[in-house]
Amino acid sequence: MIDEVKIKQAVRLFLEAIGEDISREGIEGTPDRISEMCNELFGGIGKDASDHLSVTFKSKNNEMVLEKDITFYSVCEHHLLPFFGKAHIAYIPNEKVVGLSKLARTVEVYARRPQIQENLTAQIADAIMEFLQPKGVMVMMEAEHLCMSMRGVSKPGTKTVTYVCRGEFESDKSLQAAVFQLL
Repeated sequence: MIDEVKIKQAVRLFLEAIGEDISREGIEGTPDRISEMCNELFGGIGKDASDHLSVTFKSKNNEMVLEKDITFYSVCEHHLLPFFGKAHIAYIPNEKVVGLSKLARTVEVYARRPQIQENLTAQIADAIMEFLQPKGVMVMMEAEHLCMSMRGVSKPGTKTVTYVCRGEFESDKSLQAAVFQLL
């Protein structure tokens, strides 16, 4: 649960610390706006992917399912700056499938918290393995990190790619190759 009062206090202190006049017209409502924004950006804290992955449907098709280009936004836990990009999820059903929107909602559960991309990728794969119990899953994420684009090394447009394989995707390189080819 987000503590809006503490967030507003912290934002006021931060603005004062960088030399801003917190009573200035353009700034005076900023603590309220940041508090509202935090409810959105960090809405995944305390949520569980089982809410989305527990409703499944029987399926005779046990061929690979690929959902690609799932847009996500997250916040780097090291700099509290956004990173954003696309997630791609492939899984091999084990006689049950999940509604396609549930995969995107699973991405949101983990993306909407302070995070690093490496852990985000693994958390999504592990949740799908735990709750959907497929024969295997592969999650690939590609993202631009504003902590690299607008500060530090200042290299806008640089993408970081991470992927995680579980189950049959770990041992069968041809399955991994098939996903890469489809992407």
